Amino acid sequence: MYTNVCKHCHTVFRSRIRTLCCRECRHLDDGQLDDIVQYLKQYPNSNALQIGEELGIHPYEILKFMEEGWLTESRGEFSRLPEEN
Repeated sequence: MYTNVCKHCHTVFRSRIRTLCCRECRHLDDGQLDDIVQYLKQYPNSNALQIGEELGIHPYEILKFMEEGWLTESRGEFSRLPEEN
């Protein structure tokens, strides 16, 4: 069992896994994650600043989701479309 501190309400709780959010505050993260996932489906090469500006979520929160393992980084490549003659 791990002793954790919730990042939202700062209560101390125990769980079987190491987590940064208690059950009572999980809904806060779930709503933001759903919004971020929908945005990334529309704009797949966005960074934390672009996502945060568009959705009103602080970029630090988006980076924390990455640290917690909820989001992963992808190195996409841009390529130029062939020109039509």
